[in-house]
Amino acid sequence: MKTLKNFSAFILVIVLTSCSSVRVNQDYDKNVDFSQYKTYAYHKAGVDKVEISDLDKKRILRSIDEVMAAKGFTKSETPDLLINFFTKEREQVDVNQFNMGWGYGWGWGWNPWMWGNNTSVNRYTEGTLTIDVIDAKKKELIWQGQGEGVLTKNVDKKDEKIKEFVSKILEQYPPQKK
Repeated sequence: MKTLKNFSAFILVIVLTSCSSVRVNQDYDKNVDFSQYKTYAYHKAGVDKVEISDLDKKRILRSIDEVMAAKGFTKSETPDLLINFFTKEREQVDVNQFNMGWGYGWGWGWNPWMWGNNTSVNRYTEGTLTIDVIDAKKKELIWQGQGEGVLTKNVDKKDEKIKEFVSKILEQYPPQKK
């Protein structure tokens, strides 16, 4: 019986870790030549409106700076692009039932050779980070990337999780011509 409980806990861990990756998608203006953009700045009015802690805001901005620098973009007072982002989060509840028994016998009903069901309830917070890239001269949205995944409240892992979100989203920027 103890082995089966350990096995069900192991399966639960696998299920939860498979949910921990960031799922991303993008949308963009197919008529835009993205090779013309070299510099960026933040859309301050938009970033100021984001309703998260200043610490998390700094983490996101720092991660965006790192990724943009790695892609060859530079920050500027007269930018080609403005970057804005917004977030949202929601509580998720997963309820799983595991039938951990095997048995034999006839008919319906209780079977003394069968073990009971196990039910597990898991609560977690799922977050969405959306990054907008705006043409600074035209003031038009030209690209939008979005990432969804499980958030952490663990301070030691927040930097890592936010970097994962930002890098996976901006991995798709600029869009590649087909």
